[in-house]
Amino acid sequence: MAIWNLPRLRRWLFGIPPREITVERRGFVGGTPATRARIEQIGETFAYGYHAALESPAMDVLQPRLEAMETERRGFAYEGAAMGLALLDYLIPGRRGGRIAAFLAGPGDAHAYMVHVGIGWALARLPRRLEVNLRHLDPLLRWLVLDGYGFHQGYFHWPRYVTAMARPRNLSDDGLEVFDQGLGRSLWFVDCADPVRIAEAIGRFERARRGDLWSGLGLAATYAGGVEQGVLEDLHERAVPYHAELAQGAAFAAKARERAGNPTAHTELACGLFCGETAVVAAKVTDDILQRLSAEDRGSGNAPAYEIWRQGIRQHFEGTP
Repeated sequence: MAIWNLPRLRRWLFGIPPREITVERRGFVGGTPATRARIEQIGETFAYGYHAALESPAMDVLQPRLEAMETERRGFAYEGAAMGLALLDYLIPGRRGGRIAAFLAGPGDAHAYMVHVGIGWALARLPRRLEVNLRHLDPLLRWLVLDGYGFHQGYFHWPRYVTAMARPRNLSDDGLEVFDQGLGRSLWFVDCADPVRIAEAIGRFERARRGDLWSGLGLAATYAGGVEQGVLEDLHERAVPYHAELAQGAAFAAKARERAGNPTAHTELACGLFCGETAVVAAKVTDDILQRLSAEDRGSGNAPAYEIWRQGIRQHFEGTP
């Protein structure tokens, strides 16, 4: 029997130790005890899905394990599972891409946004040319893999990518913009949802990068939650002049939860503050803008199509107080 067929060995070789996702181990500071606990809870949920995929990659076994997670956090479990499946696709001969393809064609479809992000976590740990290896994925959503890559680098390597503001050398200019969206998402975790620390961190980056960082921050705050209304209001005030970017990220989060069928009160609250709309309306904005893209643009895989989508959403929300 090949060693790859031993679930416990796969987890032993590639698993994430529980301590690695604690805020203390990661060196994250700021926030309240409740917020820090929420951040750790999300990390634990991601790890649950990741380990479930390593141990039980067959869809008929994996899906029930993921669905056992409470609805509100289920998307994080699917994200983790995508990382595990992508890792197995690369490491186990003869099945390159097969597990992820089956996941997206089956139980992962409703969580497609989170699945693509999770693939980015795997690619961050593999010796692969990132953009070249996205060609087998959805032409538009494949760019979210680079968002996941950016999040991973910020979450696990924040001294280099947040404090020192380094940028990867293996991405195109278009890819770097999506990387920064993911890096912005990581700030919600690295700075433990502390508006002061987040705004100061983004303010240290060069101006050309700040919009994408605020976009990712809006996505994380709206999807992950874990704070009271006053924290979101403070964050919104500090996001000037990037309210449209913050709203674009929030709308993406609303769409991800709508597609997955796991709406939350904190997503509704954040959309009201950042978008001036309900979560349902904010999600519809992303659909409306996407429908305006030509079939040629949507199917080409060109980053400009993804960026045109984001720009259209931002333009819709420009002028939002």
